[in-house]
Amino acid sequence: MRARIGWVRIASLGFLVSVCSLGRGSEPIDFEEMIAPILSEHCVRCHSPNNSKGDVSLATLQDVLDQGFVEPGDSGASHLVDLIAGVDGDPPEMPQGAEPLSEDQVQLIRRWVDEGARWPEGIIVREAAKADETWWSLQPIAETVGEATIDDFIGARLSENGLERNPPADRVTLIRRATYDLTGLPPSPAAVAAFLEDPDPKAYERLVDRLLASPRYGERWGRHWLDVVRFGESNGFERNVLIDNLWPFRDYVIRSLNEDKPFDQFIREHLAGDVLENDEPDMAIGSAFLVAGPYDNVGNQDAVQRAQIRANTLDEMISATGQAFLGMTIGCARCHDHKFDPISQQDYYSLYATFAAVRHGAVPLATTEARKRRAEQLKPLQARQAEIEKSKAELQHKILDRAKAHISELALQWPREPIRRTGTEDRFDPVVASYVRLVCEARDTDLNRAAGFTIDEFEIWSSGENPRNVALAKNGGVASGPSRKIDDFPGAYGPHIAIDGKTGERFLSADNHLTVQLAEPTEINRVVFSSARGEAKPEQRKFAFIAEYRIEVSNDGETWRTVADGGDRKPIGWDPPSTGTSTEKTTSPAVRHRLLKVETTDEDRAIEKQLGKQLAEIKKQMRELPDAPSVWIGTRVEAEAKGPFHLFLGGSPQKPGEPVEIKSLSSLSSVIPPYQLELISSEARRRQTLADWITHPKNARTLRVLANRIWHYHFGTGIVDTPSDFGYMGGRPTHPALLEFLAVKLRDFGWRIKPMHRMIMLSETYRQSSSYDEEAARVDGEARLLWRFPPRRLSAEEIRDSILEIAGKLPVNDNGGPGFRLYHYLQDNVSTYVPRDEHGAETYRRAIYHQNARASVIDLMTDFDQPDCAFTAPKRAQTTTPLQALTMLNHRFTLDMAACLAERVKRESGQSVAAQLQHLFRLGYSRTPSDEEIQIGEAFIKEHDLTAFCRAFLNTAELIYVE
Repeated sequence: MRARIGWVRIASLGFLVSVCSLGRGSEPIDFEEMIAPILSEHCVRCHSPNNSKGDVSLATLQDVLDQGFVEPGDSGASHLVDLIAGVDGDPPEMPQGAEPLSEDQVQLIRRWVDEGARWPEGIIVREAAKADETWWSLQPIAETVGEATIDDFIGARLSENGLERNPPADRVTLIRRATYDLTGLPPSPAAVAAFLEDPDPKAYERLVDRLLASPRYGERWGRHWLDVVRFGESNGFERNVLIDNLWPFRDYVIRSLNEDKPFDQFIREHLAGDVLENDEPDMAIGSAFLVAGPYDNVGNQDAVQRAQIRANTLDEMISATGQAFLGMTIGCARCHDHKFDPISQQDYYSLYATFAAVRHGAVPLATTEARKRRAEQLKPLQARQAEIEKSKAELQHKILDRAKAHISELALQWPREPIRRTGTEDRFDPVVASYVRLVCEARDTDLNRAAGFTIDEFEIWSSGENPRNVALAKNGGVASGPSRKIDDFPGAYGPHIAIDGKTGERFLSADNHLTVQLAEPTEINRVVFSSARGEAKPEQRKFAFIAEYRIEVSNDGETWRTVADGGDRKPIGWDPPSTGTSTEKTTSPAVRHRLLKVETTDEDRAIEKQLGKQLAEIKKQMRELPDAPSVWIGTRVEAEAKGPFHLFLGGSPQKPGEPVEIKSLSSLSSVIPPYQLELISSEARRRQTLADWITHPKNARTLRVLANRIWHYHFGTGIVDTPSDFGYMGGRPTHPALLEFLAVKLRDFGWRIKPMHRMIMLSETYRQSSSYDEEAARVDGEARLLWRFPPRRLSAEEIRDSILEIAGKLPVNDNGGPGFRLYHYLQDNVSTYVPRDEHGAETYRRAIYHQNARASVIDLMTDFDQPDCAFTAPKRAQTTTPLQALTMLNHRFTLDMAACLAERVKRESGQSVAAQLQHLFRLGYSRTPSDEEIQIGEAFIKEHDLTAFCRAFLNTAELIYVE
């Protein structure tokens, strides 16, 4: 087992180079202390086995010697020295794109080569990360000593900076703050009145407990978590199709938070819920986390691209896991060891092997008992279905046997060549017609269907000496026939395509016919039609063509007669069988279809009809049985977990590197008991072991990240202001001791977060006012030290939910289920999302139940910074734009809600304008209006009306800001 230069050692030895060169000139060169740091800092970032940027490696002595870079004992003959020192006065070629090595460094390398290029066995030079295992967030949890409180830690930091905490907030501010914080909705006027009138010192404590017990708590904090885990209900990328069965994961998150499920169990279910218990569908739903992100489902036929897409898909799972639970940017180690944090490529590809079997998709979820019960109900129906299908098969076999007896005679009836996708011609006796119709009787891709065939061009030729294509649109032809429709591209597959004189695009029938009306009655004698004219691969199955057909003509468009058909053509795939051979083995599906068509008698048809009716009834009864719901939790392909696995050089699956071991992250091995699994271990065991390791009681990283997220959502900014990155490029904690305290408390609370909410919200720090102090702001302008409570604007979801709530249109209870849509969903090969101008009553639900699609724009929601769920969103942006004001003032939703609010106010407060204003302010602001506000409001309503005032009211800043 070869060792490597330690991260700490490399980082701390860089400064020794010049000292050693000055003070140890006569002593032998120590490679590990004097040469390795130079290579680590300047060379191996490009020249290492796992980096594709450099063609050579300088990581081991064997690499250097094999590539002829060093001639031990002779620096003058060593190419490495030429590259770093330059030749004949030319500047040095290496390091490329960086400052040349110093003269002292070059001389050290010369001496090392001249002394024999001694390189101790087992030393591998790696690029040093900026941080190492001593990084603050990688340390064991610091146990809190004594009876410290949140306010003690905040107070100490304030004192250090000459600051002090604001006085307590008034009760109206406090109930509004707490209610929005825990439920995302405004407090009701009744709740505010009860709180203000309660003299009990513990009234606020009881308020917090009541809010934590509300089912709307899970809806509010579930939205936070769905942001973190990049939950979106479309697959993203260029197709971006909706996923209609991922909503159970959203409901699971809400339910788990309302039940205060221990978060370590919650995390374990996210990573391995489908394999933790065999009979727990509610637990299995948690593993939808792995497949809740975007993925490319185009299905590239190129093997190289397909492998790259698969690697990208697993990278998305790895990155989401690292950021959500560990606050680690593990994805940065995909192509090379992490540049900033102590995360190696081995760490990354160990997780790659852990998740290798996970595929995006849906599976039925039900308990063993439910599956058994359904199987028992299906058994007699399936037995009867098998009997009927056997009878049908026996009948068909009998018909085919009859046909076999005179198949040679039948073959004489098929003198013409089979139909061809590249072009099929039919000639017939001249006939005058005003209409010509092509009728499909069977498709070549599905002989039991006639609808859905494609035509790239349909030609109708006049008879006579100078024939011309009278079907062409430019010659007056008009094509008709049902076609596949897509809302975002009307006519994309319309019948006009079949007579435009061009190939490439195709008419896609939604029925079994295509009709062309001629400009005038014309004598015709020939038609030509195709679906792949000029195609290099006309057999490709991306489109369907005709297998059996007829050509009909008419003079009035109502009475038709057949002038040609394909009955005398050889069936597709015709290969005359040898005498005595089985018909089934020597005929294509098209031949079998033809034989059945010509040989079936009226008596046979009557039997087929009866059997068909019986089969339809059986299938109807089977459909009526309750089925296990199909839920998007991903499928598992155990074969893909077998490996072996290798590092990908530069992240390319086409460049395998060193073998991969399945084990825990190396940077935490001194803090948490490490694990290593055999390559033969099952994919279930791999994910279970990873989940147990991430939630290990000694894993302070997971506890810190979760505690910081909770703090972040209460105060707007975390103690670490990069909630998903606790590494070198992330923020540093403003209150390190407080973060440790919160992590310990979270562990002591059994990973339950409701006690954490309670502890934070009962603190003086949380209950202080948000009043602005200019002197304090000079010291701490962003209030990171929390000398005041940071006021905030409501999120997009809170704004919409609040408008619905005060307008009286938000349901009291919402049981979840499939989401609603604020867009029109248009789908062909790709998807289009068009924002709805009008929001019907079916959309009057909390925004968390909206079916959020990736890269979709939803007016008010998008304008107020709802993030795109294509990416994890550990914290929300907060912008101020003119579009926000325009949308809030003019969108149909606002106008509708203003009318509903006016109706509610009138209904609940009577006809007195003053009373209406009193009620309106209590609904929206949780306070009563001043005399001046009543006076202004009365004047406005008199000149306009209450609805107009409500519209303006919904656009006020006080409505969407919480102090």
